[in-house]
Amino acid sequence: MVKRHTTPKIYLAGDIVFRPNALSIFQSLKDICAQHGLLGVAPFDGQEEARHLPPGRETILAFVKADRDLMDSCDAGLFCVDPFRRGADMDPGTAVEIGYMHAQGKPLEGYTIDGRSYPEKVEAYWRAAFREALSARAANDAPSSGAMEDPDGMLVHSEGMLQNGMVDGFIQFSGGQISVADDFLEAFSKAVKILSKRL
Repeated sequence: MVKRHTTPKIYLAGDIVFRPNALSIFQSLKDICAQHGLLGVAPFDGQEEARHLPPGRETILAFVKADRDLMDSCDAGLFCVDPFRRGADMDPGTAVEIGYMHAQGKPLEGYTIDGRSYPEKVEAYWRAAFREALSARAANDAPSSGAMEDPDGMLVHSEGMLQNGMVDGFIQFSGGQISVADDFLEAFSKAVKILSKRL
């Protein structure tokens, strides 16, 4: 009996869906996946029916369902964790997808062009947006996952991480890591190469 080999199907996620030229970017990512024996799929690939609906709540829910169904059909996920909308944090929808696929026990990898630690990103955001700096957090009774706080008194956590610790943690718990490079496609390629060896 001949053993059939199937090409692993990889969910490609991130704020890419909001970027200019998103379709051409995804095509480049799919081409890189193919070079490593993987089938990359973009959220757009499952949204054909929803794309013809008028803007509104029901349309967004149709997109969410289509993305969930696509994730269910994939073997692994590759996630862009770049800061989103000039902030410190990544796209929140992508963070949800990381949690969803991690809960399914699927292999995950991340990539970014921003290798600064999460607290560094938070501080840079505060300086750029409000010209204010972080400060040392005073000792108190609350458990702490960081030593600094922002001008609103909110803890700046996840030291040693590239994003919120839940994001880095779930990717790491799946056996993955977040690849970093100055060039977007280079960062993605590094993550694809690692993932292809895991599947």
